[in-house]
Amino acid sequence: MSTAADIPQGFSPSTTDRMPLMPPGAMSPAQREAADALIAGPRKAVFGPFIPLLRSPQLMGRIGDVGAYLRFESVLDARIRELAICAAARHTANQFEWLMHAPLALAAGVAQSTIDAVAQGRQPRGMADDEAAALDLAFEVLRQHGCSDPSYDAALKTFGEQGVVELVSLVGYFVMVCWVMNVARTPAQGKPGFAPLSPFPA
Repeated sequence: MSTAADIPQGFSPSTTDRMPLMPPGAMSPAQREAADALIAGPRKAVFGPFIPLLRSPQLMGRIGDVGAYLRFESVLDARIRELAICAAARHTANQFEWLMHAPLALAAGVAQSTIDAVAQGRQPRGMADDEAAALDLAFEVLRQHGCSDPSYDAALKTFGEQGVVELVSLVGYFVMVCWVMNVARTPAQGKPGFAPLSPFPA
């Protein structure tokens, strides 16, 4: 079985990290300040997308603030947030976010069968109504860059207008940071018991 270390982000031909974490002594004052702020916040470390984003410390700080709200303060239930993040990670073939958030989704109450279906690119079956509404909206936005009236209406009924806005923003946020890591080839961190994503058949 392939491991996270030998499957590049976005299934790039190479695993070479283009933007590794720089030592503190090589950071500019602005980069050091941004890194210290991240370490002092809920994330507690500079990892994942924040490693390449540190090349633009002001951008990293602002992106970090948006992500902190969407992950930790959103009106959406943690189960819905983690499931939507898994959809974004699968869509972008990003191993880091998949291996970070698939276990969190499971811990938040998402069924293993639902996580497996998302990993395989299948529509999960037997989900709770709110999970189905969230995934329908997320999948349509990812694949079609918009959504149908039935999917919108179901999400609106389930989450309200604020929840719909935050769900779409959450998906967009994670696509963005996945793209940054895919370009930088930021290495994933393996999780015991969780397999990395596999490419879809050509």
